[in-house]
Amino acid sequence: MQFVARVIAEFLGTFWLTFAGCGSAVIAAAYPGLGIGFVGVALAFGLTVVTMAYAVGHISGAHFNPAITLGLWCGGRTSTLNVIPYILSQVAGAVAAAAVLKIVAEGQPGFELGSFASNGFGDLSPGHYNLVSCAIIEALLTFFFVLVVMGATSAGAPAGFAPLAIGLTLTLILLVAIPVTNGSVNPARSTGPAIFAGSAYIEQLWFFWAVPIFGAVLAGLVGRGLFRKP
Repeated sequence: MQFVARVIAEFLGTFWLTFAGCGSAVIAAAYPGLGIGFVGVALAFGLTVVTMAYAVGHISGAHFNPAITLGLWCGGRTSTLNVIPYILSQVAGAVAAAAVLKIVAEGQPGFELGSFASNGFGDLSPGHYNLVSCAIIEALLTFFFVLVVMGATSAGAPAGFAPLAIGLTLTLILLVAIPVTNGSVNPARSTGPAIFAGSAYIEQLWFFWAVPIFGAVLAGLVGRGLFRKP
């Protein structure tokens, strides 16, 4: 029963991250004359992590991200038995959230799906950054994201502040990454919107799985020797 609760918590957390985070980009940032801009979108993503980490972090650890799950596994912070179920529930949560967001967004007359808050490199990058630039951004930022997660939840870290540190880190990451890749560092978050945005974005999904996971695994290995387990 406890295992089921953990899987449900990961589904709900990833759903909230994708729906509210991508929703801020698709709905609020695009609202004529009152758009929140990419600063607002970055803050929205950070707030999704803070709120759900406090809500369900005590149940599942609040990964909400396959890269974090794999990074923490490499760092010895999560059981092997959690890895596949967590990743499947995270992807399911992201896809479900994107589907609901699409229904809501299409309720506005004249709405055009466009990129649908998807991630991309080259021609699909918001700033048309090339593959190398996008790879550096996604790998490096995911590395530091996982490192912060491990450090903030380590023995000796200030108690009760981990969700704030992790949420603010995601906000900072997106302030840098949105112009480059539209800010992924999360394969599940990339997968949900891409499914509805079309084949061009689906064809680039391999990148937004492989590169963040590479950065996360490296961080997990570094963090294993750097931080004490909680």
